[in-house]
Amino acid sequence: MGDHLKERHFNAIASLVERNAGIKLPRTKRTMVEGRLRKRVRALGLSSLADYGHLLFERGGLDKEYVHLIDCVSTNKTDFFREPSHFTFLCDTAVPALRRLHGPRPTRLKIWSAACSIGAEAYTIAMLLQDLANATRGSTGELSFSILGTDISTQVLAAARTAIYPTSFVSPIPAPLQQRYLMRARNPAQDTVRIAPELRRRARFEHLNLMDEAYPFDRDIDVIFCRNVLIYFGRRTQAEVLSRLVSHLRPGGYLLLGHSESMAGAGVPGLHSVAPTVYQAKPAALGRSAA
Repeated sequence: MGDHLKERHFNAIASLVERNAGIKLPRTKRTMVEGRLRKRVRALGLSSLADYGHLLFERGGLDKEYVHLIDCVSTNKTDFFREPSHFTFLCDTAVPALRRLHGPRPTRLKIWSAACSIGAEAYTIAMLLQDLANATRGSTGELSFSILGTDISTQVLAAARTAIYPTSFVSPIPAPLQQRYLMRARNPAQDTVRIAPELRRRARFEHLNLMDEAYPFDRDIDVIFCRNVLIYFGRRTQAEVLSRLVSHLRPGGYLLLGHSESMAGAGVPGLHSVAPTVYQAKPAALGRSAA
């Protein structure tokens, strides 16, 4: 028969994860879920997935195990420079427009990478903005920035803070950016790189469940990236999450969704489309200052 979750345990996990994290786990995802949970079976010294289900729901282990369960079932697919047209839009269109919005004084941009996973998106943004900032250094219109990365998974947040990646993983980064912003391991056998300190100082990573009723962050964010996570939510949850995200955009700020999520952003109050899966906050819709 093999090692499988009992039907009632899978249904309970699916219900729990959708209710608390917004992530749908239909029966077609059962094999995936079981595969991911087997590492928890081994880590806990259990003999089977059935024992794991008993631990969660009959032996009172859910509270202690909940964070690990979410880490396992969360999908954390990410790459540097994923969906590159968004980064072209950021540099060529959004940043110049936001600098005009800020006026002639020095510009400090606030960027939010929601569902940031292991930090590849946040550090891609950091490399590009640091190049732009370097070009303005010493001028009256000097540019600086900060990046907030958030995720529901504590495991990926720890990796983002460490900012160490296999050399093969950073191959999408253009060579000049690699030379400026990646540090090679002293021991070649490690075959890893680390993001340079000047970029790590610009980024902070915080735990956040997008299903929370409120987000404890500033309400004058210039650009929010929330890409390829809404596809795991139902339509009602998508609308609720987008409404909360929009409330944190400054007037004229931008929200970028994944290219498979264009329908999710259509018709969201306070936003209008300016490019494929790129939306801008209407100045009349928002006007709150920083929290």
